[in-house]
Amino acid sequence: MNKINQLFSSRGDKKLLSLYFCAGCPTLEGTADVILAMQRHGVSMVEVGIPFSDPLADGPVIQSAGTVALRNGMTLRHLFGQLREVRDQVHIPLVLMGYLNVVMHYGVENFCRDCVASGVSGMIIPDLPFADYLGVVKPIADRYDLRVIMMITPETSEERIRLIDQHTEGFIYMVSSASITGAQQSFDEAKQAYFRKINGMHLRNPRMIGFGISNKQTLTSAYDNAAGAIIGSKFVTLLNEAGDADEALRLLLKVLEEE
Repeated sequence: MNKINQLFSSRGDKKLLSLYFCAGCPTLEGTADVILAMQRHGVSMVEVGIPFSDPLADGPVIQSAGTVALRNGMTLRHLFGQLREVRDQVHIPLVLMGYLNVVMHYGVENFCRDCVASGVSGMIIPDLPFADYLGVVKPIADRYDLRVIMMITPETSEERIRLIDQHTEGFIYMVSSASITGAQQSFDEAKQAYFRKINGMHLRNPRMIGFGISNKQTLTSAYDNAAGAIIGSKFVTLLNEAGDADEALRLLLKVLEEE
């Protein structure tokens, strides 16, 4: 069974925590260390960012991380090589997050083949049009038993949400707001109403809430309204400051427990 599906089917009432970091930042060869540190600290799933020169959905923290990673020499081919080296040590799901330009340049078939060879269970391509997903990407990903995770925002129509739920597996990435990534102190009433609306749709797929989660308040809100939470900018900031994945994770978990 695909590791993403296995994770959600076996979680029971446990809330899941997924963390994002950009491969190649702060150091080119630190990718495996970060993933293994996350696994040691009980992280449920890892989202590995593929650096790109024009990341439209990313806020300044993740944009900066991508710039550093590219300057360090990170490429998709190099990333796959790093992941293959630790494949047998990683037992939690790995999801690659990257933009369509990078995937198309690499080749969808080649990308999916190397995902499987590297122990990757799924992908998030924020700028992938839904029609291209259905017609081009999904048939290939399905052959390799890979999950293509689609995003929804407060501006996504109910019709499109239903289509995404019908034609995807794994989980739905529920973006907390229609803005770029970045830490927030709390989720306002508009976001809470959005969470309640999605809960009321009784979707087939579980949801993970991301964008803006950086403290106990936002984490609790995500846990109350979904299967779990995805944290990106806050962890990337701590990783850059600490320069050590274990220390960054210790600091993050402490922040998430503080009132």
